[in-house]
Amino acid sequence: MSLRKYLTSRVFFLQLLGAAAIIAVLGYLFMHWLTFTTDHGHEIAVPNLARLTEEQVEEKLDELDLDYVLLDSVDYRSEFPKFSVVEQDPLPGTKVKVGRKIYIKINASGFSSVKIPDLIEKTYREAVPTLKALGLEPGTITYIPNLGKDMVLEMRYKGRNLKVGDRVLKASKIDLVLGDGKASYVDDSQADSTAVPVETPQDEQ
Repeated sequence: MSLRKYLTSRVFFLQLLGAAAIIAVLGYLFMHWLTFTTDHGHEIAVPNLARLTEEQVEEKLDELDLDYVLLDSVDYRSEFPKFSVVEQDPLPGTKVKVGRKIYIKINASGFSSVKIPDLIEKTYREAVPTLKALGLEPGTITYIPNLGKDMVLEMRYKGRNLKVGDRVLKASKIDLVLGDGKASYVDDSQADSTAVPVETPQDEQ
Protein backbone atom coordinates (compact mmCIF):
# COMPACT_ATOMS: atom_id res chain seq x y z
CA MET A 1 0.00 0.00 0.00
CA SER A 2 1.36 3.39 -0.95
CA LEU A 3 1.85 6.12 1.63
CA ARG A 4 -0.86 8.22 0.08
CA LYS A 5 -3.40 5.41 0.28
CA TYR A 6 -2.35 4.66 3.86
CA LEU A 7 -2.82 8.26 4.96
CA THR A 8 -6.33 8.25 3.53
CA SER A 9 -7.22 4.81 4.79
CA ARG A 10 -9.62 3.95 7.61
CA VAL A 11 -6.85 2.21 9.57
CA PHE A 12 -4.78 5.41 9.71
CA PHE A 13 -7.73 7.47 10.99
CA LEU A 14 -8.51 4.87 13.67
CA GLN A 15 -4.89 4.89 14.82
CA LEU A 16 -4.83 8.69 14.79
CA LEU A 17 -8.03 8.80 16.82
CA GLY A 18 -6.63 6.31 19.32
CA ALA A 19 -3.43 8.33 19.74
CA ALA A 20 -5.43 11.51 20.33
CA ALA A 21 -7.54 9.73 22.96
CA ILE A 22 -4.41 8.49 24.74
CA ILE A 23 -2.91 11.98 24.73
CA ALA A 24 -6.16 13.45 26.11
CA VAL A 25 -6.30 10.88 28.90
CA LEU A 26 -2.65 11.44 29.80
CA GLY A 27 -3.19 15.23 29.79
CA TYR A 28 -6.19 14.90 32.11
CA LEU A 29 -4.30 12.63 34.49
CA PHE A 30 -1.32 15.03 34.54
CA MET A 31 -3.48 18.06 35.30
CA HIS A 32 -5.31 16.13 38.02
CA TRP A 33 -1.98 15.13 39.57
CA LEU A 34 -0.68 18.69 39.34
CA THR A 35 -3.82 20.02 41.01
CA PHE A 36 -3.51 17.47 43.78
CA THR A 37 0.18 18.08 44.49
CA THR A 38 -0.07 21.91 44.47
CA ASP A 39 -3.42 21.97 46.31
CA HIS A 40 -4.70 24.24 43.54
CA GLY A 41 -7.84 26.18 44.42
CA HIS A 42 -7.50 25.57 48.18
CA GLU A 43 -6.53 28.84 49.84
CA ILE A 44 -6.49 30.00 53.46
CA ALA A 45 -7.25 33.47 54.81
CA VAL A 46 -4.31 34.78 56.82
CA PRO A 47 -5.44 35.37 60.42
CA ASN A 48 -4.83 38.57 62.35
CA LEU A 49 -1.74 37.95 64.50
CA ALA A 50 -1.56 41.40 66.09
CA ARG A 51 -0.93 41.39 69.86
CA LEU A 52 -0.20 37.65 69.92
CA THR A 53 3.00 36.28 71.43
CA GLU A 54 5.35 34.19 69.30
CA GLU A 55 4.10 31.01 71.02
CA GLN A 56 0.47 31.93 70.27
CA VAL A 57 1.38 32.69 66.65
CA GLU A 58 3.01 29.27 66.23
CA GLU A 59 -0.01 27.50 67.72
CA LYS A 60 -2.52 29.45 65.61
CA LEU A 61 -0.65 28.97 62.32
CA ASP A 62 -0.04 25.25 62.95
CA GLU A 63 -3.80 24.77 63.05
CA LEU A 64 -4.02 26.31 59.57
CA ASP A 65 -0.97 24.51 58.11
CA LEU A 66 0.87 27.81 57.81
CA ASP A 67 4.36 28.72 58.93
CA TYR A 68 5.98 31.92 60.20
CA VAL A 69 9.33 33.68 60.13
CA LEU A 70 10.36 36.15 62.84
CA LEU A 71 12.08 39.03 61.09
CA ASP A 72 13.07 41.31 63.95
CA SER A 73 11.85 43.28 66.92
CA VAL A 74 10.77 46.90 66.50
CA ASP A 75 11.06 49.91 68.79
CA TYR A 76 8.69 49.60 71.71
CA ARG A 77 5.11 50.68 71.03
CA SER A 78 3.11 51.36 74.14
CA GLU A 79 -0.21 50.43 72.46
CA PHE A 80 0.98 46.82 72.01
CA PRO A 81 1.88 44.31 74.76
CA LYS A 82 5.56 43.50 75.21
CA PHE A 83 6.88 40.76 72.88
CA SER A 84 3.66 40.73 70.85
CA VAL A 85 3.22 40.95 67.07
CA VAL A 86 3.03 44.50 65.77
CA GLU A 87 3.49 43.87 62.02
CA GLN A 88 2.80 40.95 59.69
CA ASP A 89 3.15 40.15 56.00
CA PRO A 90 0.88 39.12 54.28
CA LEU A 91 -1.78 41.23 55.94
CA PRO A 92 -4.81 39.69 57.70
CA GLY A 93 -7.45 38.39 55.29
CA THR A 94 -4.99 37.73 52.45
CA LYS A 95 -5.62 34.42 50.66
CA VAL A 96 -2.57 32.11 50.67
CA LYS A 97 -1.86 28.45 50.02
CA VAL A 98 -1.07 25.81 52.60
CA GLY A 99 2.49 26.01 53.87
CA ARG A 100 2.87 29.73 53.16
CA LYS A 101 5.27 31.58 55.48
CA ILE A 102 3.93 34.60 57.38
CA TYR A 103 6.58 37.19 58.26
CA ILE A 104 6.16 38.89 61.64
CA LYS A 105 7.82 41.61 63.73
CA ILE A 106 7.69 41.59 67.52
CA ASN A 107 7.33 44.50 69.93
CA ALA A 108 10.37 45.24 72.10
CA SER A 109 10.25 44.74 75.87
CA GLY A 110 10.29 48.46 76.61
CA PHE A 111 11.45 51.87 75.53
CA SER A 112 15.16 52.26 74.94
CA SER A 113 16.93 55.32 76.33
CA VAL A 114 18.38 58.21 74.35
CA LYS A 115 20.75 61.04 75.21
CA ILE A 116 19.40 64.55 75.57
CA PRO A 117 20.75 66.70 72.72
CA ASP A 118 22.10 70.21 73.10
CA LEU A 119 19.08 72.43 72.45
CA ILE A 120 20.17 75.40 74.55
CA GLU A 121 20.00 78.67 72.59
CA LYS A 122 18.32 76.92 69.67
CA THR A 123 14.93 78.12 68.51
CA TYR A 124 11.80 76.15 69.28
CA ARG A 125 11.37 75.40 65.57
CA GLU A 126 14.86 73.88 65.52
CA ALA A 127 14.40 71.98 68.76
CA VAL A 128 11.18 70.13 67.90
CA PRO A 129 12.50 68.22 64.83
CA THR A 130 15.62 67.28 66.81
CA LEU A 131 13.53 65.83 69.65
CA LYS A 132 11.25 63.92 67.31
CA ALA A 133 14.19 62.49 65.38
CA LEU A 134 15.34 60.90 68.65
CA GLY A 135 11.89 59.55 69.48
CA LEU A 136 11.13 62.26 72.03
CA GLU A 137 8.19 64.65 72.17
CA PRO A 138 7.99 68.35 73.09
CA GLY A 139 6.07 68.79 76.34
CA THR A 140 4.94 71.88 78.21
CA ILE A 141 6.21 75.24 76.97
CA THR A 142 7.04 77.92 79.54
CA TYR A 143 8.08 81.49 78.74
CA ILE A 144 10.36 83.63 80.86
CA PRO A 145 11.70 87.16 80.26
CA ASN A 146 14.58 86.96 77.82
CA LEU A 147 15.50 88.88 74.68
CA GLY A 148 15.87 85.61 72.73
CA LYS A 149 12.32 85.08 71.54
CA ASP A 150 11.37 81.38 71.35
CA MET A 151 14.96 80.45 72.19
CA VAL A 152 15.43 77.37 74.38
CA LEU A 153 16.85 78.37 77.76
CA GLU A 154 16.18 75.21 79.80
CA MET A 155 15.12 71.60 79.25
CA ARG A 156 13.10 69.79 81.89
CA TYR A 157 11.72 66.30 82.46
CA LYS A 158 9.14 65.66 85.18
CA GLY A 159 10.10 68.87 86.92
CA ARG A 160 13.86 68.40 86.96
CA ASN A 161 16.33 70.28 84.83
CA LEU A 162 18.13 68.28 82.17
CA LYS A 163 21.72 68.61 81.07
CA VAL A 164 23.10 67.73 77.66
CA GLY A 165 23.93 64.01 77.65
CA ASP A 166 21.37 62.99 80.30
CA ARG A 167 19.46 59.86 79.32
CA VAL A 168 15.68 59.51 79.17
CA LEU A 169 13.40 56.85 77.72
CA LYS A 170 12.11 57.20 74.18
CA ALA A 171 8.65 58.75 73.86
CA SER A 172 9.35 60.94 76.90
CA LYS A 173 7.98 64.48 76.81
CA ILE A 174 10.62 67.14 77.28
CA ASP A 175 9.39 70.43 78.73
CA LEU A 176 11.05 73.52 77.28
CA VAL A 177 11.63 76.92 78.83
CA LEU A 178 11.72 79.60 76.14
CA GLY A 179 12.49 83.29 76.01
CA ASP A 180 9.55 85.60 75.44
CA GLY A 181 11.50 88.20 73.48
CA LYS A 182 11.32 90.71 76.28
CA ALA A 183 13.48 91.58 79.28
CA SER A 184 12.86 93.20 82.63
CA TYR A 185 15.55 95.52 83.99
CA VAL A 186 16.05 96.80 87.50
CA ASP A 187 17.63 100.27 87.76
CA ASP A 188 20.13 99.90 90.57
CA SER A 189 20.87 103.65 90.54
CA GLN A 190 17.47 104.28 92.01
CA ALA A 191 17.59 103.97 95.76
CA ASP A 192 14.68 103.55 98.05
CA SER A 193 12.87 106.87 97.82
CA THR A 194 11.11 106.63 101.20
CA ALA A 195 11.43 110.06 102.75
CA VAL A 196 12.40 110.43 106.38
CA PRO A 197 11.16 113.71 107.87
CA VAL A 198 13.81 115.81 109.55
CA GLU A 199 12.78 118.01 112.45
CA THR A 200 14.20 121.48 112.52
CA PRO A 201 14.58 122.90 116.03
CA GLN A 202 12.83 126.17 116.62
CA ASP A 203 14.45 129.10 118.33
CA GLU A 204 13.60 129.38 121.94
CA GLN A 205 11.78 132.46 122.76
